[in-house]
Amino acid sequence: MAGFAGFRPAALRYLRALAKHNERAWFEVHRAEHEGEVLGPMREFVDEIDDRLARVAPEICGDARRSVFRIYRDVRFSHDKRPYKTHAACWFYHRDSDAKVGRDGGGAGFYFHLEPGECQVGGGLWMPGREVLRRLRDGIDADPKSFVRAADSTVMRRRFDGLTAEKVLTRMPRGFGEDHPAAKWLRYQSFTAGRALTDAEVTRPDLAAHVIKDFAALTPLVRWLNGALGLKPAARR
Repeated sequence: MAGFAGFRPAALRYLRALAKHNERAWFEVHRAEHEGEVLGPMREFVDEIDDRLARVAPEICGDARRSVFRIYRDVRFSHDKRPYKTHAACWFYHRDSDAKVGRDGGGAGFYFHLEPGECQVGGGLWMPGREVLRRLRDGIDADPKSFVRAADSTVMRRRFDGLTAEKVLTRMPRGFGEDHPAAKWLRYQSFTAGRALTDAEVTRPDLAAHVIKDFAALTPLVRWLNGALGLKPAARR
């Protein structure tokens, strides 16, 4: 296998077309295009990034089968019955955690999102469950300075504009006073950071080399979050 050589513009054209024709009959006619332009290259991308992560954050890994999100939407409880996602994405996870994003058994990791005009790269832990959130807040409470070093460093602010202010409480969570030295961070309910990528960037053959630099910059945040959950960093695989 030649390995990952970048996503072709055809991948973005396919996703634009899928957004216009989000129905099973159209998808089945164009299934080969989905597999050849989106799914196949995404799996190659995961393998390439996984290999590079061994030198950046060895405890974080990717698997071509487990890391790539399914294209099928869960429409059981949704008024929107369109069957397919109009983007492709993948998740790189701690080797000792559940690979599924959002499960309480899962930890922090890295994320890549392919969508025309909405591509992005990021990392952290998005909207953890109650028990995981409690453990993260306990970690912030115990050592606010170490969290700030990981989440609000100069690199984090310059490269990603800091921690994403998503789902932030207006009041302090129960058990913490308004005068707490880490009051700002204890209000967070989600701990992620990232940046947008242009369509031109994701179709470059050196995409993986650029993405791994983002993941390296996000590693202190990811490792702090995982450490608060008892997931340890690694020096090697």
